[in-house]
Amino acid sequence: MSTRKQIGMGIGILAALAIIAFGVFEFRNQTNNKTMSATTSTGATKTAMFAGGCFWCVEADFEKLTGIIKVVSGYAGGTTDNPTYQNYAEGGHREVVEVTYDPSKTTYAHLVEHILRYADPTDATGSFHDRGAQYTPAIYYDTDEEKKITQDTIAKIDAEGVYDKPITIPVLPHTKFWPAEEYHQGYAKKNPIRYNFYRAASGRDAFIDSHKDKGADGQSDTTTLLQVPKDAAGDVNFDNYQKPSDDILKQTLSPLQYKVTQQDGTEPSVNNEYDANKAEGLYVDRISGEPLFSSRDKYDSGTGWPSFVKPIDPSDVTLHEDNGLFSTRTEVRSHYADSHLGHVFNDGPQDRGGKRYCMNSAALLFIPKEKMAAKGYEKYLSLFE
Repeated sequence: MSTRKQIGMGIGILAALAIIAFGVFEFRNQTNNKTMSATTSTGATKTAMFAGGCFWCVEADFEKLTGIIKVVSGYAGGTTDNPTYQNYAEGGHREVVEVTYDPSKTTYAHLVEHILRYADPTDATGSFHDRGAQYTPAIYYDTDEEKKITQDTIAKIDAEGVYDKPITIPVLPHTKFWPAEEYHQGYAKKNPIRYNFYRAASGRDAFIDSHKDKGADGQSDTTTLLQVPKDAAGDVNFDNYQKPSDDILKQTLSPLQYKVTQQDGTEPSVNNEYDANKAEGLYVDRISGEPLFSSRDKYDSGTGWPSFVKPIDPSDVTLHEDNGLFSTRTEVRSHYADSHLGHVFNDGPQDRGGKRYCMNSAALLFIPKEKMAAKGYEKYLSLFE
């Protein structure tokens, strides 16, 4: 029996109380099993199909990404028609999700990398505490191009040493997708108590947390969740950037990061992430990933906040009059994400232009020089020559 089903039995009383107290449980009759194609959808959208264990969790994780239009939980890969939650495993199906996305805001490669980092692609016998073929991870490709992208992305993650074991996730041709019952759709939102209890107990979050700091892309940053937009060559590109919704930002950012970037707050002096950082690299917007400042332009202002003499390019930021705190200051915001970054003053080093861009670490994300190429910032390496 899977951990999910064991937990479901073990917390029956808790679930009953939750029903009474919060009214969050709603189990409805099964929906009809209309099939959905994993090929290109109408208009500018595309779809892709992935397996990563419990589809409640895979669905919830994909929904947090920029460019995602819809995620549907379901079954695929077996030999029987119209599988249900009671018989899909016996029919040889996996739990999968079908992801509908906007290719102008994210890429298939980003989705592949996401499933590789938010599942266990090294386990061929199940996922976390849920054992059995029905819980094994898989990536389903629809074209030869998608197959190559998948294989290349797997090779990249393997080469970065993100996992202690080789990635064994199957790369399979697309097969028929069967939507799961309605009560499984959006399960994390419908049943937050049961879902959060299951997710923690399954070991998924502990596994993800233990590997998120490994590899060239493995920083505990929001770019993994919010997806820095890239062009076909893999370079960061903001031509079609769309800022995530406020709900997504609240889910993704820490309370301090949200307060600073969205509510024009200020973090504590000295006790912040980048004031004393002396490493070479880029400082980008924490939400969008847009490049803002170079470490070559950073200096110790003595204020306790990371300070720069200039942005990489004047157009990278926007300036606004700020009449708060009984004085007039010049606020600095990012161009695309419109994040509040800090303020600019005229008391900087006179031999370097006289400006002091006093920034909040909570609004920035540091990309080390040695990781810039892997994260799509290769063209900015010239700043360090």
